[in-house]
Amino acid sequence: MVLYGLARLGLFLLLTVIIQGLAVLIGAPVPLVISSLLALLVAFPLSMFVFRSLRLRVTRNLAVWNAQRRAHKEWVKKQLAAR
Repeated sequence: MVLYGLARLGLFLLLTVIIQGLAVLIGAPVPLVISSLLALLVAFPLSMFVFRSLRLRVTRNLAVWNAQRRAHKEWVKKQLAAR
């Protein structure tokens, strides 16, 4: 999960740098906040495609963790009910 988060953060930073670089190249300076917001809007859907396998792996791991948590919760309930 941390790796997926870092990958998305890296994509956001890369897009911000690219947008700022393009703005400087064409001679139309854009405030950093504006280029960051644009990068954020582009990075979100792009990361869904670029990091698809990583996202699916995180989703599977979270599903396993959630199932284990529910099983443990049921076990605790049964142990408490038995007392």
